[in-house]
Amino acid sequence: MQFLLAFILAAPLIGAAAALLPAPPGLKGKSPEQAVLRHGVTVTGVILAAAIALTLGFDHDAPARFQATTDISWIPALNVRIHLGIDGISLPLLLMTALLFFLCALYSYYKLPEGPSPKAFVALLLVLEAGTLATFAVLDLLLFFLAFEMVLIPMYFLIARWGGAQRQAAAWKFILFTLLGSVVMLLGLLLIGLNSGTFDMVALASDNGRELTHTTQLLAVLAIGIGLAVKTPMWPLHSWLPDAHTAAPTVGSVLLAGVLLKMGTYGFVRILLPVTPGGMQTFAPYLGAFAAIGIVYGSLACLALARKGNKGDLKRLIAYSSVGHMGFVLLGIATMTPTGVNGALFANIAHGLITGLLFFLVGALKDRYGTADLDTLAGATGAALYGRAPRLGAFLAFAAVASLGLPGLAGFWGEMLALFGAFDPAEGLSRPAFLTYMAIGGLGTLLTAGYLLIVVRRVCMGDPKAKGAAPTALPDIQHYEFAAWTPLVALTVLAGLWPAVLLGLTDPAVQKLLAGGNS
Repeated sequence: MQFLLAFILAAPLIGAAAALLPAPPGLKGKSPEQAVLRHGVTVTGVILAAAIALTLGFDHDAPARFQATTDISWIPALNVRIHLGIDGISLPLLLMTALLFFLCALYSYYKLPEGPSPKAFVALLLVLEAGTLATFAVLDLLLFFLAFEMVLIPMYFLIARWGGAQRQAAAWKFILFTLLGSVVMLLGLLLIGLNSGTFDMVALASDNGRELTHTTQLLAVLAIGIGLAVKTPMWPLHSWLPDAHTAAPTVGSVLLAGVLLKMGTYGFVRILLPVTPGGMQTFAPYLGAFAAIGIVYGSLACLALARKGNKGDLKRLIAYSSVGHMGFVLLGIATMTPTGVNGALFANIAHGLITGLLFFLVGALKDRYGTADLDTLAGATGAALYGRAPRLGAFLAFAAVASLGLPGLAGFWGEMLALFGAFDPAEGLSRPAFLTYMAIGGLGTLLTAGYLLIVVRRVCMGDPKAKGAAPTALPDIQHYEFAAWTPLVALTVLAGLWPAVLLGLTDPAVQKLLAGGNS
């Protein structure tokens, strides 16, 4: 188990270095480009297999205990250690990250985005995977910061070199927002480590903030929270996200929504809740307020983009929907209750699966029509996917109803539990305020259903034979698309019908985390 976790974190970096080397003569296949793309599929596939093996070897009877741990002194002068481990909170995120990177590598093997060398693309993809996997597995504050920052450069280049229109501006906006947030976050992490005498996240969580004064906790929550809120992204620090998603290639959007946004909310749960509980209790009502505003704001922005004549970009619409969905995650965290935090963690996974699938589908639509403009896709008669490409239309309709939180699918449970947490927040928090946030969140679910059903109606319905309609011939789902999307559909259904699989992992770990390290 210890070796497996270390291998999962090291393999992407080794694979990235190997991707830049010339392919051995016997492995070139039809061309060196095909060889390096096959290399990306192989490396991410091996990492996924190792993550599955780690999951099977995980002691599911003790998910609150850190397992597969490594603890080695790295910088003795600062008491910084290479401390690795997983529990019921981080394991699902680690597994989902490995799955999404494998599916993106598989999709790119058949549909590589236009841009420079495939070698650089595969290498950047693997470096990005190393950073995201490490973020969910490290247990030292400074290592967390390094892993958190490691993803910025590869994502910047994926947007700037392989993206679409306005990619340079979107890439710069992405990196400037996240870098500025990270600088402030680093100050907060140093404040905690230097005042408590350790950067070890397990020791800090067990201490439960007793070594930190209330003022120190407030400053730490403010500084670290800003950095995490930018990455989440929380309203009003979200403005980089729609531009980045609109310009990014399909796999870049999938990974940005499915994995990178989760790094911010994971930091709230792993660091701020157990290490600075006093500071979090002070700021929780404000976090809940920003979350509630983000839920409604994201939904209203999507409704505006979905309206006929507004020239709304479908990728941009899904990006704004992420602002709303991540608002539910932040609301669950703000309640500081086991119910709310479990809902936040469940919504994290559900959003990664469903929104990743949505971005895959929109990318496929853009490939077929040459645009993601909703008015163009709808046209006079609608894109009529049900008639022209019925399987593609069925996948899009499924992803939409999953995203709006239909009971029986994964999107339902996280949002419901977050609202339940707001109904009865932690002791010391204003119940009237959180009841207001709950009501606003409930309104957000109705607005979400509204804009997603409008999108389905405009894109999937219509008469394919009507005068002025686009050509009837339209490629339906290809074999590689089916292979990349089906696992996400299956897991969305599984998590919706059997939520105990995920909640059984997270709940004991959350209970221990909120109890200050005591089971």
